[in-house]
Amino acid sequence: MPIEVVHYTDPGCPWAYSAEPFVRALEWRYGDGLVWRTAMIGLAEDPQRYVDLGYTGALMTQWHIEFRDRFGMPFSTAPRERPAATGPACRLVVSARRQGHEAADAVLRALRFSWFTDPRPHDDLEVLEPVVRAVPGIDADAVLAGLGDPAVEEAYLSDKRESRTILPPAAAQGKTATTDGEERYTAPSLTFAVGDRMLVAAGWQPLAAYDVCVANLDPDLPQRGPAGPAESLPAFPRGLTTYELALIAAGRNDEPDRAAVEAELVQLAADGRARRVPLGSDALWLPA
Repeated sequence: MPIEVVHYTDPGCPWAYSAEPFVRALEWRYGDGLVWRTAMIGLAEDPQRYVDLGYTGALMTQWHIEFRDRFGMPFSTAPRERPAATGPACRLVVSARRQGHEAADAVLRALRFSWFTDPRPHDDLEVLEPVVRAVPGIDADAVLAGLGDPAVEEAYLSDKRESRTILPPAAAQGKTATTDGEERYTAPSLTFAVGDRMLVAAGWQPLAAYDVCVANLDPDLPQRGPAGPAESLPAFPRGLTTYELALIAAGRNDEPDRAAVEAELVQLAADGRARRVPLGSDALWLPA
């Protein structure tokens, strides 16, 4: 029986974005043994909330540089124009979910990459629309039309209610927040369940914490071991960043060797076996 994973997240959260390598590593290790569902937290419906907290475009970019250096995902160092509400991007992910988890995940990932490598405000439809239209394999018109669909709105509000229905381990670890008045999960938060057994890995956690949850729920779940880019990249047709590939290549509890993986990727690209697409401070590597 597969393990059901609920991923509470938000396209505009730098912590959630920086945890993408962990999600990709779990997908590689356990494959179909994990069945994913993504729920949008909805961090902000109005950018004024961030303005009132003293956030500026320059300050947010300075924070993002810290995330880049600490966790390895691509960021832009261009000062952001202003803080942005995350609600519109969340609704686009919920709209895409009507086409299946893969479509929703593809839209979420595209929005994350754009959010953190393009300094324009991502609560502006003129910014969001081309991001959605650039995602291959989805009905982009239907996703965009969902922004005005009451069914999408209700599904989004249901996500928000769910992400504000806190299970005790989250509060015990200090992995909740009350930024909009209600206690909610911080992003990213993952729950793992088999039948009536559930384990909660709320807020930012190391990859090993997720492995512990999986091992406790099903110690016999088939898994793949570490793999270099030549082996792992074809399993991710939408591409991976350098650090994501480095994490997949690392053994458990080993530090990823980013430099070695990047050197291998450069050779794969030179041999025509991979394609490099510049992305902020790094690149998205795609199978050729």
